[in-house]
Amino acid sequence: MTKTVNRRTFGLLGTAVAVAVSFGAPAMAQSQLSIATGGTGGVYYPMGGGLAEIINNHIDGYSATAEVTGASVENMGLIATGDADLAIGLADTVAQAYSGTGRFEGQQLSMVRGLSSLYANMVQIVALESSGITSLEDLRGKRVSIGAPGSGTEVNTNAILAANGISYDDIDEQRLNFNETADALSNGDIDAGFWSVGAPTSSILNLATTQDIVIIALTEAELEAAMAEDSTFAMTTLPGGSYTGVDEDITVLGIPNVLTVSSEMSDDLAYEITKAMYENIAELQAVHPAANETTVEFALSATPVPLHPGAIRYYEETGATVPDNLRP
Repeated sequence: MTKTVNRRTFGLLGTAVAVAVSFGAPAMAQSQLSIATGGTGGVYYPMGGGLAEIINNHIDGYSATAEVTGASVENMGLIATGDADLAIGLADTVAQAYSGTGRFEGQQLSMVRGLSSLYANMVQIVALESSGITSLEDLRGKRVSIGAPGSGTEVNTNAILAANGISYDDIDEQRLNFNETADALSNGDIDAGFWSVGAPTSSILNLATTQDIVIIALTEAELEAAMAEDSTFAMTTLPGGSYTGVDEDITVLGIPNVLTVSSEMSDDLAYEITKAMYENIAELQAVHPAANETTVEFALSATPVPLHPGAIRYYEETGATVPDNLRP
């Protein structure tokens, strides 16, 4: 069931897109939880929907909805203002919000806490084969989608371009979400687009069924420059066959995605959500294979901000050792 959510406008980072999908709404009145995700063409939205189902089915007294938003940057603002109870964000964006740096210069969101790291995004730079674009340098002078306003994709794009001597003055930048980027590529309205998303993702999958695409591989020097620019980047592999026509493995930049809450969430609720997610992880994996990466080990190695005490309680119950840097 789709419903419209009326949200107050907040001045910090923008206004949430007022669209929500209710998953398995219970018959009796329960406390409502809002999960800020991203656009429908990415992985945040189905992951958030799967988490909402787990909350609805396994935590008494609570009902959750997954909401369409501009993704990482906007989502941190929603946590800060209390307009979202949980939010997914890219690790670099979450770290910037917590420390008041980068996109959050002068507005430190020290209330941001992690419940878990979920999976790693892969930065995928896509063009049509017919464009002749085969390298990062080929983007100069081209029409390029850098990601939706308020998205982690835009943060990642800026870091990669800046690290390799390319500014927005060198391209005709377009701020489009994933579905809009795929449509614009298909229609010839842009020349290339950046996706920072789990792979495979539906918007690129759909594009590859109607168009011959290429994934632009960065050189070793370009990869190393980007990792020097943003310490949350790491090299990972996009497997060949992920998309039609992309047959070879490609080395890309990866970056973790973090499930966040406010420090004001009760310890008991944070514990229950963390426990329900891990004890029913097969349900999340059935929604999207990216959840195969959602493990306690990944959470404790990849989360860039302190964990909520309720999440720490769950991890310690599993016998895991929580590093000191993840304690509030």
